[in-house]
Amino acid sequence: MTSPISSIRNLGPAYEESCVKIGINSAEELRELGADETYRRLLQAGTKPHFIGYYVLVMALQGRPWNDCKGDEKKKLRIIFDQLKADAFDEGHNAFEQMMNQIGVRAKGS
Repeated sequence: MTSPISSIRNLGPAYEESCVKIGINSAEELRELGADETYRRLLQAGTKPHFIGYYVLVMALQGRPWNDCKGDEKKKLRIIFDQLKADAFDEGHNAFEQMMNQIGVRAKGS
């Protein structure tokens, strides 16, 4: 038996819908993939990167309130988020395009 993604604390119907669009159909699948791989897939599918969305997912998979992320833990998660974002948008791009991605400027369709 599988559980809906929205059964995970902090993850509602909208997050569940985004996950289903990328082929993650249950809370069990999401837990197995983990936060980093799930977020990487969401970015590759076109989800706009947002740090809060990433750490809410991390906290949710740990069964913690979304606003429990603070201090050094939050700083460490920011480093991971920045790397996931860079990996999702910089693959196959030259140095100029990578720099533009870092500041949030992307060409349509890329």
